Amino acid sequence: MRLAVIIPTLGRSAQVRRLLAHLEGQSRLPDAVILSAPDAAHVDQPAATAFPVSAVFGRKGLCAQRNTALAQALDRFDIVTFFDDDFVPSDDYLERVERAFALNDDFAVVMGHVVKDGACNAGLDWAEALEALEACATGPQTPRVVDHVGAYGCNMSIRSRLVGDLRFDERLVLYGWQEDIDFTSQLRARGRVVCLTDLRGVHLGVKSGRVSGRRFGYSQVVNPLYLIRKGSVPASFALPLLGRNLAANVVRSLRPEPFVDRRGRLSGNLLALAHVLTGRIEPEYILKI
Repeated sequence: MRLAVIIPTLGRSAQVRRLLAHLEGQSRLPDAVILSAPDAAHVDQPAATAFPVSAVFGRKGLCAQRNTALAQALDRFDIVTFFDDDFVPSDDYLERVERAFALNDDFAVVMGHVVKDGACNAGLDWAEALEALEACATGPQTPRVVDHVGAYGCNMSIRSRLVGDLRFDERLVLYGWQEDIDFTSQLRARGRVVCLTDLRGVHLGVKSGRVSGRRFGYSQVVNPLYLIRKGSVPASFALPLLGRNLAANVVRSLRPEPFVDRRGRLSGNLLALAHVLTGRIEPEYILKI
């Protein structure tokens, strides 16, 4: 099977170079890596790698950048693996992905187990990521297959032939927030969306290149409601997600973490709720904030 890795990126050229160097240690090398950015200023490609690396440019925004790269990959590769530019996969990650799709015809989407996620704290560095992966490699192995509503976009692999005309929803502008769940949840009609617990990686949670707290807070409310109305994500998943985030912002805005703009998020939450009460559900409104 031919496998391509797509890495959307924005303002993190040094991070991308480090990830590309790390991918050279994969036991199964990618057949190609496609970097997707708004323009060449965001990409600093190494002079030589153990696999072909190309860059595609287009409109800014995670969904738009994913779609730009998909257009280059779907007809040429059997598997498309998306990595965030701050995701660090185990060295056997791509080998396990290929094996999973080869042995399970009913798999549409495969994601790995994130053993540490810097998005939940101040962020992690490469040394911490490698240490966490090494600890997993020497620990007990209890592989399981767990079905999910959708996949976590920092690491997800798609069976290309099942995608058809489905694309990431570009109304989910900028950071996207839940664009991964929206896209992969729709693929459940064509196959299983699973997490493999022995497929591992670390998400560094690099804070640069993200949207403002107020914009993100607006998306935390509006995007889940938009996806419920669209019919791509069940309310049983989206409403608890919305509620948890709103509650966290209310409580923690009293004593915010230094690495999270809780008050900005809460302000965005409240603005979104005001819009929702008037029947306005527009994910792209954050472009006006």
